[in-house]
Amino acid sequence: MSKSVPPFSQYEWMIAWRYLRAKRSEGGVSVMTWISLIGITLAVFALIATLSVRSGFRSEIVDTILGANAHVTVYNMPAADEFGKIQRTIPNFDEVVDNIRTVQGVTRAAPLIKGQVMANFEGENAGVQVYGISYDNLLTLPRIANPEDHEGSIKDFAQGIAIGSGVARELNATVGDKIKLISPDGVKTAFGTSPRVKSYFITYIFTAGRYDIDKTRVYMPFDEAQSYFNRENAADEIEVMVDIPDNVDTLSNDLYQAAGPRSQLWTWKNASNNFLRALEIEDNVMFIIMAILVLIATMNIVSGLIMLVKNKGRDIGILRTMGLTEGSVMRIFFICGSFTGIIGTIFGVILGCLFAIYIDPIFSFINYVAGGGVWDPSIRGIYSIPAELHLRDVIKAVSLSLGLSFVITIFPARRAARMNPVEALRYE
Repeated sequence: MSKSVPPFSQYEWMIAWRYLRAKRSEGGVSVMTWISLIGITLAVFALIATLSVRSGFRSEIVDTILGANAHVTVYNMPAADEFGKIQRTIPNFDEVVDNIRTVQGVTRAAPLIKGQVMANFEGENAGVQVYGISYDNLLTLPRIANPEDHEGSIKDFAQGIAIGSGVARELNATVGDKIKLISPDGVKTAFGTSPRVKSYFITYIFTAGRYDIDKTRVYMPFDEAQSYFNRENAADEIEVMVDIPDNVDTLSNDLYQAAGPRSQLWTWKNASNNFLRALEIEDNVMFIIMAILVLIATMNIVSGLIMLVKNKGRDIGILRTMGLTEGSVMRIFFICGSFTGIIGTIFGVILGCLFAIYIDPIFSFINYVAGGGVWDPSIRGIYSIPAELHLRDVIKAVSLSLGLSFVITIFPARRAARMNPVEALRYE
């Protein structure tokens, strides 16, 4: 009997390396190794690319939601005024705003006027949603004050209105043009309510980065919006920003108490709950699909190892008669399979990381080759494919690939270890 040697000794690595470099004349084992290597590389690349795009897409959507919308909207329940008309406005909005600002975790509270009107410019029409807001509060909206792109100056907001780039494109208007805003709920006369029509200069055009916001949103100075929508000494709602948007639900009770008994709350999670849940389900499904793809790729290792074991039967028999233990034979073939998985995983990680880092030029090239129109922002809501490379996603991909590669390799390696040397050499 040979002297006991530690596992994964140098001679085991040497034999495994010789088998990995087997020539085509020795049964095409090297071809199967290359197929396994390429398969695992592409599977890991696809998994990391999918995870990075998934993370980037969710972050981009959430960022555009939080960057141009309130984290919490406070409004009143309907109530009849002295004339019997149902009102939802907040008459004491200054007091309510001051109370909400005292809640710990609130970074901003601002009164808001909202209304839907028709915008008109030189025969072009667009349905828009007007937000009446003060200049100081407008500056606290990141996607509006510091947008992806803009025209004009936000400092001139008090002299006109700010509109989204989609609205400007639909009206074929630019900074300095004077557009009409037409509201059906205008002046009350003896013959009924006549539409209110008023013209405003465009002082600022923003691109918030989300298609539905850019296409519909118009900002108007708060005092002017009160006059235009007949909201004298009242606000429609109060938009609240908090320091940690994900923890907004924990502030609900304090906000209710600060806002008063008639108040109702609507958080950004309520507004986007279905969408965020759909993203979460899609994330889980895509990960499962990509994991199956990695599993299929690692199964090629089994095919290669089975061929290798069959072609090296005589060698196994000779090594066993020379004193090589079952454990050594198993480790030799385990090295052969796992080495393929490790190298394929490394190459896949490199390709996946490069894809996530250079996704913009890659996407631009694909869009150019396809003749444009590959990504429709009116359907997707954002203007390009985002990608964020996170260490946790890379670790997930590496763990899955290596784990499957190691587990899959054990079965053909055990088959080789249990091969009877007498049977292996009988017909040699």
